[in-house]
Amino acid sequence: MIDLRSLEVFFWVVKLGGFSRAAERLHMTQPAVSGRIGQLEARCGVRLLDRAPNRATTPTPKGLALYTLAERMLALRSELESQLTGTADHYGILRIGVAETLVHTLLGRMIQRLHGLYPGITPEITVDISPTMQTMLLTGELDVAMLLGPVNDPRVRNVLLGDYDMAWVASPALDLGEGPMDLAALASWPLLSYARGTLPHAQLMALFARPELPPARIFSSSSLASIVTMAIDGIGIGVVPDAIVSSEIAAGRLRKLEVEPGLPPLRFTASFLTTQPPGSAATIADVAREVAAEL
Repeated sequence: MIDLRSLEVFFWVVKLGGFSRAAERLHMTQPAVSGRIGQLEARCGVRLLDRAPNRATTPTPKGLALYTLAERMLALRSELESQLTGTADHYGILRIGVAETLVHTLLGRMIQRLHGLYPGITPEITVDISPTMQTMLLTGELDVAMLLGPVNDPRVRNVLLGDYDMAWVASPALDLGEGPMDLAALASWPLLSYARGTLPHAQLMALFARPELPPARIFSSSSLASIVTMAIDGIGIGVVPDAIVSSEIAAGRLRKLEVEPGLPPLRFTASFLTTQPPGSAATIADVAREVAAEL
């Protein structure tokens, strides 16, 4: 008889493309994962995986058929446990990727709410830029990604968390005058914003890609806290979500500039793979949505 634990190990080896990643995901040693796969192949009497050196582990045709059935069986197990206990899926480590904008706005309240509702869930937080988190989500390295979305993949469900307006901010010590500023005036100062390769950086580049404008100097950073600090220090003009600088503006450390044209708001989603067995990922996304609606 094939046990469900061996099927679960096999599912994650195929899903993540290797023994070491599956071992990390399941909190097992790599030899234990290899042992499970060896026992499963012995019971089935066929080779289930191709283990070519320096390549991702891939299923054989028989292995691919078993992978599809294993996915269905694991989903059915989760559904059965949920029906019987009501909370079966709400335990264990959950890997959550979070964009730094959301760290400054909703993460703390979301974790507090999550712990109160589902104390059996242990969140493991990764903070990174959205393109990196999208890749991690699609390769199974994250269970939920709260990022600039939506993720355009048919396997992904996107739960809208809301839109964040962008603001142009600067130190009151900078000699910028009091009236509205146009793009030509802005281009004479360093612009402090998101890392290269992100959507906000691309939008900022596109805004200044006009032949009549001087080249913009964009100081990019993957740390919003660093961007805000540099703006307060008068290094340049910050281009960041309004929500993360409200306290600095209220305290007089930064002032908001009137700029036309502006930048479009940033849309964030809580995204997760629907191809994984149902469970806590959807719960995390729903809790994040509820908290975002209260902000």
